Amino acid sequence: MVILAFYGIHRYQLVWLYYRNKKNTARWAEPVAKFPEDELPFVTIQLPIFNEQFVIERLIEACCRLDYPRDRFEIQLLDDSTDETTSVAREIVERYAAGFDGPNPMAPQPIFYLHRTNRYGYKAGALDAGLKVARGEFVAIFDADFVPPVNWVHQVIHHFAEPGVGMVQTRWTHLNRNYSFLTQVEAILLDGHFVLEHGGRSRAGVYFNFNGTAGMWRTRVIGEAGGWQHDTLTEDTDLSYRAQLIGWKFKYLQDVECPAELPIEMTAFKTQQARWAKGLIQTGKKILPRVLRSDAPFHIKLEAWYHLTANLSYPLMIVLSTLLMPAMIIRSYQGWIQMMLIDFPLFMASTMSVSSFYLVSQKELFPGRWYKTFLYLPCLMALGVGLTITNTKAVLEALFGVQSAFARTPKYSVQKKGEKSQAQKYRKRLGWVPWVELSIGCYFVVTVWYAVTSENYFTVPFLLLFVFGYWYTGLLSLLQGRFERSGRADAHEKPYPVGI
Repeated sequence: MVILAFYGIHRYQLVWLYYRNKKNTARWAEPVAKFPEDELPFVTIQLPIFNEQFVIERLIEACCRLDYPRDRFEIQLLDDSTDETTSVAREIVERYAAGFDGPNPMAPQPIFYLHRTNRYGYKAGALDAGLKVARGEFVAIFDADFVPPVNWVHQVIHHFAEPGVGMVQTRWTHLNRNYSFLTQVEAILLDGHFVLEHGGRSRAGVYFNFNGTAGMWRTRVIGEAGGWQHDTLTEDTDLSYRAQLIGWKFKYLQDVECPAELPIEMTAFKTQQARWAKGLIQTGKKILPRVLRSDAPFHIKLEAWYHLTANLSYPLMIVLSTLLMPAMIIRSYQGWIQMMLIDFPLFMASTMSVSSFYLVSQKELFPGRWYKTFLYLPCLMALGVGLTITNTKAVLEALFGVQSAFARTPKYSVQKKGEKSQAQKYRKRLGWVPWVELSIGCYFVVTVWYAVTSENYFTVPFLLLFVFGYWYTGLLSLLQGRFERSGRADAHEKPYPVGI
């Protein structure tokens, strides 16, 4: 609890950094200079995909409609697919490259199809292969589920008129935020990251990371920093730290939005979170020694430590889960004084910091309706608890050097309630994790019963979060697609998401 409390206090610190440096907002939001319109630099737009046939056309159409001069950019569709996505993608690229008439006519586009017959290096390998033939002085990257607005390149490119800027990251927004209860909670989680983590770090001038998509790089920075490397699952964070260590500045544009699709099923969400958790620990093992040996100020090193080791909290949560019942038995005779001196401060530092962190992020984004976030806080905290098994496994694999493939998050081009997904196409086989989650949930039911019978009522709400969290993630994993297969038209109108 003490160690978890330190990571909780760090969340408070990020909120403090965000508000303390708010005066820097204008400096970050507006470019210090602009390229003349007749001298705009050449931009390469890279679109890495892998078995994502349902969202390709939406992505390509959005990129082809960007209002950047046609003689000043090119689009690379970097396809590592191993299924029928290859033929679908090739046909779409050929159609847009030739231009077409119809309800939405479009002139021929500067778009190219690059297909690799092996996935060497996964996403990092695909980006590196595309970079070898790219003509752009700058390179923008969009994952398959993103839909960049027409003015996105114009909003970003002028920030590179400042010579020292190596990368510009924009904020993700959510196409299917209101699809289900799960996607609404996911949106709040990501908003916290983009508003307070990126916002606080960028305003304070400490290191922060490119998120792998919806950002633009100065091409030569990638080479100077050592190129795309695939020895971690978060190649974006790895490259970000290497670039900043050699002196390049990064900018984060909170007001420039790029919408994307959230995972609609629990296993897809867990796969995404596990990849990020494992990748950050791998990056920490690789990069933190270099950061700590560098000439960077102490506050930058400390923030890098917190950033890259934050996922160690998941194994600690497992330990906490195991010790709660024995601790309650041993301390069954404690009084209110001990509870207020020990439990309450730790609870405020570890658990309440999560609530305040996400409340503040919603207040910044939605000042007129942020108070509705209170309804989601218990589920948000419970979902964090429910991820502990999956993410602990990922963290331990990273710590012990267990290698795994880059698992892409499935995307289905589903945005509204009631839309039929094609989730079964890329649905993953279930493993043992959901059963462990349900078992641990049952263990906490017993713990709740003991707390009530021993009149330790203060801990009951805290313990109920564990029960709900483990059962929520476990059940939605086991009930993958059950409602879809039943053929009911109102499958997605349920007050809870259809999970895997």
